[in-house]
Amino acid sequence: MAVPRKQQISLVDTPFYHCISRCVRRAFLCGEDKVTGQSFEHRRAWVEDKLLELTKVFCIDVCAYAVMSNHTHIVLCVDEKKAIRLKQKAIIIRWHKLFKGNLLTQKYLTGEPLNPAEQFTLDEMTQVFRNRLMDISWFMRVLNEDIARKANFEDNCTGRFWEGRFKSQALLDEAALAACMAYVDLNPIRAKVAYTPETSDYTSIQQRIKAALEGKQPKPLMKFIGNPRKHMPKGLPFELKSYLELVELTGRIMREDKRGAIPVDALPLLTRLSISPENWLKLTTQFTKTFHGAVGKPAMMATYCEHLDKKRRPNIANARALLA
Repeated sequence: MAVPRKQQISLVDTPFYHCISRCVRRAFLCGEDKVTGQSFEHRRAWVEDKLLELTKVFCIDVCAYAVMSNHTHIVLCVDEKKAIRLKQKAIIIRWHKLFKGNLLTQKYLTGEPLNPAEQFTLDEMTQVFRNRLMDISWFMRVLNEDIARKANFEDNCTGRFWEGRFKSQALLDEAALAACMAYVDLNPIRAKVAYTPETSDYTSIQQRIKAALEGKQPKPLMKFIGNPRKHMPKGLPFELKSYLELVELTGRIMREDKRGAIPVDALPLLTRLSISPENWLKLTTQFTKTFHGAVGKPAMMATYCEHLDKKRRPNIANARALLA
């Protein structure tokens, strides 16, 4: 039985979540079907463009993503503080970028005066919109619906394009976040559709490498800011250079003739997170098989389950074995 989304999202514990969407029947509806010879590669660009466009509207940042031939992986970070800070007008303008709104919101944006009843109604609507702009379910809904409509129009058909629900995993600590991001960024390499991170099309790692060559970080993606500290700016708690090296070395480790050949001191991020190379290899090659829900150290898992009033603690054995 599917778990309600409200029982999976706990912003008190973490703003980071791993989301997976699959095409119906896992058909090649976004890539190239080797059986029929049909190519739908251009649809992967649709997903990437729409995903990065939505970061300008929602109060949700993209940390990592990989658009595959029949599924997508996205690591998202909910910026609750940003959503709370937004003024009423900013909220409604953002919402109108997604939907037409209604007569009341349109009247407000034109500057027409509102009577007390209209203002009260608008205030309530604004709070609803504010909550939706930091809601992962709404983010994924807008993303997937747009792609489905385009694909169905192109195919001149109706019906489902994606499976009914996307899957989501809470990433409760730095170790889980780093492992999941590397897992997502290395998806094309594991699938043998790319040989190196920089040639992995429609992935966040390719975007980051291109920007890094110019000494920059890509604007649509959440930035790396280094080790956590007080009064730190918003961003990923790793160093960009260390993460790129980590992904590169992990990609090499996954090859049979390279496994175990790289010394521990060549992986500074792993050392800081206290994860052995063997455990890291399992995390970044079997992340979704190993964990079927929230991911984090045992103590973080216990707190997360307590906040969501969960009696069962799935993944606790694997968390103790791989992340403790």
